[in-house]
Amino acid sequence: MRPAAELLIVLIVLGNLALLGSSRLTGLIRLVAAQGLLLGAVPLLARGQAWTAEILFLAVAAGLLKGVVFPVLLERAMRDAGIRREVEPFVGFSLSQVAGVAILAASFVIARRLPVPPGPLARAATPAAFATILTGLFLIVTRRKALTQALGYLVLENGIYLFGVSIGQRVPLVVELGVLLDVFVAVFVMGIAIFHIRREFDHLDVDRMTELTDWTP
Repeated sequence: MRPAAELLIVLIVLGNLALLGSSRLTGLIRLVAAQGLLLGAVPLLARGQAWTAEILFLAVAAGLLKGVVFPVLLERAMRDAGIRREVEPFVGFSLSQVAGVAILAASFVIARRLPVPPGPLARAATPAAFATILTGLFLIVTRRKALTQALGYLVLENGIYLFGVSIGQRVPLVVELGVLLDVFVAVFVMGIAIFHIRREFDHLDVDRMTELTDWTP
């Protein structure tokens, strides 16, 4: 595997651990943006052939959407909601990083049991992809703020994208771009929902929404 591909995989894994240990939402958004830019380079490294216009277009589109557009939308939602930190998560930040290491180890075990296509990138990217998917799920389950959970959804989708692009050799461009469009719509809707939740309830703690009851005059 080329050094550039090795570095890309290592940076994605380190980004997962940094996401689990950060409480500042601005920092979380920037980490997700950096991860998105790295993922934009995956199509350039995953294909065992010369770069074509289709591959270059997919790389640029993925990098722009994941590394620029999605983070900008979520940062705007953060400013509109007036929140800056993830406070008192269900699982503490230090313990979350310990869980991240366990997730990484479990991902290697899972990857060994899967029949992945031949090639050094596919073998290296598969455990990193599963670690990214599980990290996203962990953020969704263990964080209280709706915005952090939206970031967890993006991280989860990043893992799915990494897995699909690194092992798929002949996935049509229209399918890959269709997935990116679906994610764009989901992030746009989440940003609107976060703004309205903050405006109506003056907080974004999703666990407090279990206390909602029918209003009676």
